[in-house]
Amino acid sequence: MAEKDGQEQTEDATEKKLTQAREKGQVVRSKELATTFVLTATGAAFLAFGDALARALVINMTSLFQLEREDIFSPDALLEIVSVSIKPLFWPMFGIMIVGFFAGIIGNILMGGMVFSGESIRPKASKMSPKAGLKRMMGPQAMVELIKSIAKVAVVVTIALLVLKVQFLQIMEFSLQPLNISIIQSLNFLTDVFIWLCASLIIIVAIDVPYQYWKHAKELRMTKQEVKDEMKDVNGNPQLKGKIRQMQMEISQRRMMGDVPDADVIITNPTHYSVALKYEKSGNAAPKVVAKGVDQVAFRIREMAKEHKVPILESAALTRAIYHSTEIDDPIPEGLFIAVAQILAYVYQLEQFKQRKGNRPKPLPKAMDIPDDLKY
Repeated sequence: MAEKDGQEQTEDATEKKLTQAREKGQVVRSKELATTFVLTATGAAFLAFGDALARALVINMTSLFQLEREDIFSPDALLEIVSVSIKPLFWPMFGIMIVGFFAGIIGNILMGGMVFSGESIRPKASKMSPKAGLKRMMGPQAMVELIKSIAKVAVVVTIALLVLKVQFLQIMEFSLQPLNISIIQSLNFLTDVFIWLCASLIIIVAIDVPYQYWKHAKELRMTKQEVKDEMKDVNGNPQLKGKIRQMQMEISQRRMMGDVPDADVIITNPTHYSVALKYEKSGNAAPKVVAKGVDQVAFRIREMAKEHKVPILESAALTRAIYHSTEIDDPIPEGLFIAVAQILAYVYQLEQFKQRKGNRPKPLPKAMDIPDDLKY
């Protein structure tokens, strides 16, 4: 197992690692697939242009075999004969070369796609190091390439021997037949060799393609620490994010505490929950929550309310209902209008009583009317 910094590279490459590798030109490739594709396409081109190529070769050979001794010493006559013999070959050969050219391009991008990267051709000290070069030559990858080369040579030799064995007599008869028939049979023979060669190389391709995918994935494997570091880069450092959230909460709490002195009433649990409500008498909006909290925050809200003489009332069920159903700066739910209205009315009457402008208000009911869907 490959190791890096003392850790085993056991994790599959992340999407970011794959993208970075592709940008550097490090994509999965199979030379065997490209070679087989080029041979197959070239063989198909031979079949497509075979008749034209055969006719051109007949004209070519006929012209050359009819060359007179005097023509050899006549530049004009020699040029004419060469022109007549080569012109018919141009278009068939050009068509086959064009097919081979584009097959070479397509064959190389069948796996991995088309990638343009200057990273792969950039000079590197490791590529010029004799030690690194020797290590590559003696490494497992070099051994795999050697085995593939031996397999390809074995395939070619086997195909050649089989063809010679099967068609030996026919090959020997080529020289005994008319020129045009001999050329056509030779081209058919070459086409058969191409077909058998491509069919046999497909077996090597079927083995090499999965191997190249496996090797590429293995080369890009990551250690657990690399995956963690990348997640930090992508999603942010969890500790830093925690500090940011804490700072945001502190800023939000300071702003919330600044609104407590302007609240009309603080409703408590009485110890675990505290909710500060404010009601704009001039408008038609429902009372809204300006501050809320539990435990330590709830205690600070009560302390702030005592300091600024904001009324504090106990109503456990109503406090929990408002706390869990309403966010800060949002109006209370419609289902709590009656219960909150009783609280605000009590606070108003109590204020009037303290100013000797009214009677002492009746005590609040111990059980407020809370809808079932708002009970917590």
